[in-house]
Amino acid sequence: MPPPPAPARSQRPQARTVPLLRPFGWLKRGWADLLRCPLPGLVHGLATTLFGVLLVALARDRFWLLAGAFSGFMLVAPVVATGLYAISRGIERQQRMGLADALAAWKPRDSRLVIFGVLLALAGTGWVLTSASLITRFAAAPVNSPADFLRIVVLDETGWLFEAWLVMGSVMAAPMFASSVAAIPLLLDREVGVRDAVLTSVRAALLNPLPMALWATLILGVTLLGMATALVGLIVALPWLAHASWHAYRDLVEPEGASER
Repeated sequence: MPPPPAPARSQRPQARTVPLLRPFGWLKRGWADLLRCPLPGLVHGLATTLFGVLLVALARDRFWLLAGAFSGFMLVAPVVATGLYAISRGIERQQRMGLADALAAWKPRDSRLVIFGVLLALAGTGWVLTSASLITRFAAAPVNSPADFLRIVVLDETGWLFEAWLVMGSVMAAPMFASSVAAIPLLLDREVGVRDAVLTSVRAALLNPLPMALWATLILGVTLLGMATALVGLIVALPWLAHASWHAYRDLVEPEGASER
C-alpha cells in the first residue's frame, strides 16, 4: 500500500503592484469602514489620545524626549491597530462586528503577532533613545519645549542637527515601514510565518515605490493633523488610518490561492 501523500505546503504570499493614486482609495474605504462600525475605532483612537496626553504630561519639559517618543510611536502604531484590521476583515466578509471582535484579535492564539510587536517596540525604543541622545548631545542649548525645538534645532541656520535628525529618522523608519505595511494584516489574516510576512511586505514596498511614498506621506499628514488639534484629532485619525491600512494590505498582497488559479 503506497504511503499517503505529504500535505501540500501553503504558497508564500505574493506581492503585486498598484496604481500610483491607489492610496487615496485606501483612505476612502477606510473611512467607510470607520463610519460603518465606529465604536471599536473610536475606542482605539481615544486610548491612543490618552497615551499621547500621558506622554506630554511626563515629558512636557523634555521636548527632546517627546519628539522621539511621538515619532517612535508611529513605528509601532501598526501593532496597535491589529483589532481594527479584524474589524475591516469582518466588514469585508459581511459580518456584524463590534468592540468585542476587535479586542478578540489581541488574544494570544499564537506568538507571531507578539514576536512582531516586540520587534517593532524595540525599533521604536531604539529610535527614541537615538533621537534623545542626538538632540541632547549636539543641540546648542537645552531643548525643553516645542518652541525650543523649533528655534534651536529646526531654524538653526548654521547647524546640521535637524538635517541629521531627519536623515537618521528616515534611515530607521523606511525599512520599518516597508516591513510592516502589509505584514501585520497578513499575520492576522493567514497562517504564515513572521519571516514570510515581512518579506512579502518588503517586496510589496519595492514593487510600489511611488505609491508607498504617497501612502507614507498621507499617513504622516493625517497623523500630524491629529496631533495639531491638541491630540484630539487622533481619536479619529488612528482608526481611519488603521482601516485604510487593511485595504492597503488587500491590494498589495495577492488573495490566498490566487497563484493556484
